[in-house]
Amino acid sequence: MTPTAGLGFKPCHFDEALAEPAAGLWFEVHPENYMVDGGPRLAMLRALREARPLSFHGVGLSLAGAAEPDRVHLARLKKLVDEYKPMFVSEHLAWSREGTTCFPDLLPFPRTLEALLRVARNIDIVQHALGRQIMIENPSLYVALDGHDFSETDFLRQLAKKTGCRLLVDVNNVVVSANNLGFDPYLYLDALPVDAIGEIHLAGHRPDPEHGDALLIDSHDSPVSEQVWALYDDLLDRTGPVPTLIERDGNLPSFAELMVERERAAALMRTPRQQVRYA
Repeated sequence: MTPTAGLGFKPCHFDEALAEPAAGLWFEVHPENYMVDGGPRLAMLRALREARPLSFHGVGLSLAGAAEPDRVHLARLKKLVDEYKPMFVSEHLAWSREGTTCFPDLLPFPRTLEALLRVARNIDIVQHALGRQIMIENPSLYVALDGHDFSETDFLRQLAKKTGCRLLVDVNNVVVSANNLGFDPYLYLDALPVDAIGEIHLAGHRPDPEHGDALLIDSHDSPVSEQVWALYDDLLDRTGPVPTLIERDGNLPSFAELMVERERAAALMRTPRQQVRYA
């Protein structure tokens, strides 16, 4: 089966996920939720893997942190990867750990040459440990930091070049960051190294309760916005069909409602493109 559009898996949808006949459907999980020695979680994951392809989307490696990836965490991830053989393994361009303290967020950093070398080192460590290529996701940003030596797209390009990693383009993150920091999301897509893009994410966002539309929050608790759909369509003009995931983590609708969004993404992937541009 060739993967097309997928869904972020939620245990409450387990029975419907196994029964769904849609061609090309796949599921993403956060591996941190399955780093256990046994029990119902792994039984569920095993059954899901037997039915459909999986993707592992990590949130705990802290690749932009000062320290190397935690070896215990990495060993647990490798165990899962070796057993369940996901089609993709991905992580975020962010940090979330300082020493023994872990933060419940994906935090930004100045994109300096020092940071580039540090993140590339950490990606190399992870890829060597797992014995496979990983993907790196562009972050959602809420404040403009000083001290950058690279644009975000140049930073991602250099990471792909130095490490051989691929890119996971979260279109919602591009929309959120463009709104909050004041740049053109279409120009951002133009600047990405298209041949390095291996996966796309689509999700929903919300205006901040205090600041309104001036500050968008990458909340994953609402449907994909029309702005994100339009940007996604534009991205497909550049990439052609790329495995695409619908993310939803809060205010969960029914599985059927999520499948409507999934089918919209799959339909856009099937749409003939007059010109596919590679860069």
